[in-house]
Amino acid sequence: MKILLTGKNGQVGSALERALAPVGELMAFDRSGLDLRDPKSIEAGIRNAKPAVIVNAAAYTGVDRAETERETAFAVNATAVGILAQEAGKLGALLIHFSTDYVFDGEKAGAYTEEDAPNPINLYGASKLAGERAVAASGCRHLVFRTSWVYAAEGRNFLRAILEASQTKPELRVVDDQHGAPTSANAIALAIVRILKEENLREKASGLYHLSAAGETTWYGFAKELLSRRGLDVPVVPVSSAEYATPAKRPKMSLLDNSKFVHTFGFSLPHWREQLAAVLPLIH
Repeated sequence: MKILLTGKNGQVGSALERALAPVGELMAFDRSGLDLRDPKSIEAGIRNAKPAVIVNAAAYTGVDRAETERETAFAVNATAVGILAQEAGKLGALLIHFSTDYVFDGEKAGAYTEEDAPNPINLYGASKLAGERAVAASGCRHLVFRTSWVYAAEGRNFLRAILEASQTKPELRVVDDQHGAPTSANAIALAIVRILKEENLREKASGLYHLSAAGETTWYGFAKELLSRRGLDVPVVPVSSAEYATPAKRPKMSLLDNSKFVHTFGFSLPHWREQLAAVLPLIH
């Protein structure tokens, strides 16, 4: 099985490059090899490789920057995704693509299902929703996975930011009114590998699925658990979203209901605390 992976240097992309290597003939690209900002680069890369599976782990992920870089966010997260889907359709390839909990406005009282109407409250979420819709409209075989609060042992993410801040600040102020499930890039990658390795799972009907950690917490709860597990005695002060203003609004409820994924594929991701425990030994 020939697999083409985009975004190999990103959090999810790095985890996927490691995990997918034994699954098939893997061709992993970073921006220099396949640039999602350049339609011709996308078309050439796909047509030359002729993969059976395209895994798109490349994305514009700057949630706050997207508010002032709308054109770039939509070029990468929407236009490029549509081109990938069209090329996948021409080849009869399966496209695996990742979206986000930020397609929702966060006003729901509980976890979001795939049937809930998206209503993004920031431009990043809007660009990712446009990408989802481009895939669906293409008619290609696809699996689109919405995930949430992604982190890894490397890269720029909340986990790394908290650990770095704990070394220099007398106390940390962390938002405690946004609810979700921190999900490790490694857990996502292992789920994709499991699906691709088993033909009966790989050949499931195209669709949109929620794929995130089990359990629920807030950014404050995640920070407290992280510091406790690292043995760091730094005070953490819970604050509201209003007190910690950012250029882009964040949904208050980001929890995703994974029932459809579990029913279709027969397994679920571990609890967020279990995922965190698995990632911490990998941090240098």
